[in-house]
Amino acid sequence: MDFVKGGVVAPHGFRASGIHCGIRKNKTKKDLALIFSRVPAKAAAVYTTNLVKGAPLTVTKAHLQNGMAQAVICNSGNANTCNANGIEVAEEMSRLVGSALKLSHKDVLVASTGVIGQPLDITPIAKNMETLVHNLGKDLSNGRAAAEAIMTTDTKVKEIAVEFTVNGKKCRLGGIAKGSGMIHPNMATMLVFLTTDCSISTQMLQKALSTDVQDTFNMTSVDGDTSTNDMVVIMANGTAGNPEIVKEGHAFDTFMKALNTVTVQLCRWIAGDGEGATKLLECKVTGAPDLAIAKTVAKSVICSSLTKAAMFGADANWGRILCAIGYSGAAVDVTKVEVKFASSKGEILVCENGAGVAFSEELAKKILLEKEIDILIDLHDGEAASTAWGCDLTYDYVKINGDYRT
Repeated sequence: MDFVKGGVVAPHGFRASGIHCGIRKNKTKKDLALIFSRVPAKAAAVYTTNLVKGAPLTVTKAHLQNGMAQAVICNSGNANTCNANGIEVAEEMSRLVGSALKLSHKDVLVASTGVIGQPLDITPIAKNMETLVHNLGKDLSNGRAAAEAIMTTDTKVKEIAVEFTVNGKKCRLGGIAKGSGMIHPNMATMLVFLTTDCSISTQMLQKALSTDVQDTFNMTSVDGDTSTNDMVVIMANGTAGNPEIVKEGHAFDTFMKALNTVTVQLCRWIAGDGEGATKLLECKVTGAPDLAIAKTVAKSVICSSLTKAAMFGADANWGRILCAIGYSGAAVDVTKVEVKFASSKGEILVCENGAGVAFSEELAKKILLEKEIDILIDLHDGEAASTAWGCDLTYDYVKINGDYRT
């Protein structure tokens, strides 16, 4: 498997564009993205578990009932959520795309991100639809433009693509994501758009996505808030020419590996680009009695505000990690727990058998001052393991969200 450039336009048959249409006041920031498959594609999605859901999710679910799609439109800057005319606006967005691309509006999926509770004016979207469609292309710049157009408080563009082989045919899978705040393990708490030219049935595509998110996006947390309007969508147009994947086996496993390679990297970028964040935290739990316990412990630690604050201050306060393990609800023998911190500056043991050990505060400080920190937890009670991703908690997180709307 090799990494390739292009993001969502790396797979054959996909085009993308991103423009500023006027939803955002800042004209230097793009706010409308479009991804288009030149042929109908199998499609699957997973959605936020928040009971308050944006209208685009409702529309997308309805349009995906037949498991097919050909385009995705997404605006940023103003989330179409908790609006009386939300469904009407989301449907109109799909109709505008359908009319411009000469396809059924039901083959268009809709997404939206930004401030919640403010009406989304369809006017700038309608006025600029011709430009959005005209800008569709397969160059690297087109994929990047779409990735930029879905950003909100993100500070970095998130796009990736890989190339892999299925039954002798070269396939590609690419993705873009936005996610900086309101990120918490309850699928899906960000916007992620994935494309592939691999031929795979709708049922197996949905199975692949639903399975993968359990160990990737559901294990990512920035602030403990589950968003209202976000989802993960994947389209597979089959243009690579491989025999369609219709059941489990080697071909499906290869596809799953490619998908996981892309989603894990997107998770790392989303966590590391959390609002106000200065560090990416990766919590690796090993030696658990079962997978459920491993996941529970990893998520509890990565979601702990006290642990996140300690990592911001480069403070090796391992007691906060033990505390998070203790209240996680997982059946853990705390007398067996071992904790280490690691980064490019080295690794240090700070807790053994549930108790503190002598360690160099100077070395620990050097390790924790790095941009990527590993929190290594061994429960010494089994063979199961899990990983979760998060970030530190900084002063800037409060500053960003203190005036997010105004």
